[in-house]
Amino acid sequence: MSNAPTVPPEFSIVIPVYNEEDVLPALFARLYPALDLIDRSYEIVFVNDGSRDRSVALLREQFERRPDVTRVVLFSGNFGQHRAILAGFAHARGRYVITLDADLQNPPEEIPRVLAELDAGHDYVGTIRQQRQDVAWRRWASRLINVMRERTTRVRITDQGCMFRGYARNIVDAVNLCSETNTFVPALAYTFAGSPTEIPVKHEERSGGVSKYSLYQLIKLNFDLMTGFSIVPMQMFAAFGFGIAVLSVLFGAGLVVRRLVWGPNPAEQGLFTLFAIAFLLIGIALFGLGLLGEYVGRIYEEVRRRPRYIVGAVLERREMVPRGPERREAPRLEQRP
Repeated sequence: MSNAPTVPPEFSIVIPVYNEEDVLPALFARLYPALDLIDRSYEIVFVNDGSRDRSVALLREQFERRPDVTRVVLFSGNFGQHRAILAGFAHARGRYVITLDADLQNPPEEIPRVLAELDAGHDYVGTIRQQRQDVAWRRWASRLINVMRERTTRVRITDQGCMFRGYARNIVDAVNLCSETNTFVPALAYTFAGSPTEIPVKHEERSGGVSKYSLYQLIKLNFDLMTGFSIVPMQMFAAFGFGIAVLSVLFGAGLVVRRLVWGPNPAEQGLFTLFAIAFLLIGIALFGLGLLGEYVGRIYEEVRRRPRYIVGAVLERREMVPRGPERREAPRLEQRP
């Protein structure tokens, strides 16, 4: 068999996997036929994010069934969904890269619509879930976070919780050059996009398993989003402290004028004076913390150099043929550290 390099596929599908043994068989049954019908060369990059169930075994079996279009990146531990996507970006070879969750809430049959927008010249294609099947508190929380993000960053993403998105190669390459340890991939890619767009897509109930995001994890993720792409929260904190300090000075000046004009009020016994002094000190402290946070944030943006993830192994065939079932060959397996 020739060792000559093959032509990269036209598009890559990147799917992070974490404890998805209940849904993977259904995903395989729908995803591969849907992609084969597109009649364009493709590859699927699964990134196992330290699953503790049978997900790895199922991914290995699927790789052995379709080694021509399947690659599996195995993390040595659990590093998070967005780092799994970053690893998928690093291993994807396609002209376009489409990210997709493994839970089948976004139907694989919608992939041609994302490809059509990429073919039309858009370098970033976001999606908006229609008739969402999530619980009510998730929908309301998503709307609230969208408002907060739009007020503090220049990232305009209507449905930030939907990972079903398409990226042109230049956007993927730009993301791969970034070295942030923690980042929100869709927002990071959006900052590089020259022609972004969004389209509505169908949304289905989760095919199996449970969501991997708790309320705390969702809150933490959105704090990472706001602090990772803007220093406005720190600036607002400093402005708030400065405002309190100014008001406390005016309050204290008013008390002095009142004392000089009307004389002391024995009933007060200095209580308001103590409040004025306390508010002044609190305002100065908050302003100082905000100012310090400004500098710490800038330093933090420069020194984040910890490894994003550790890859334990990659299951791939050295000579991948990015076509459908009619082009399958005897697999030549490679497991590299």
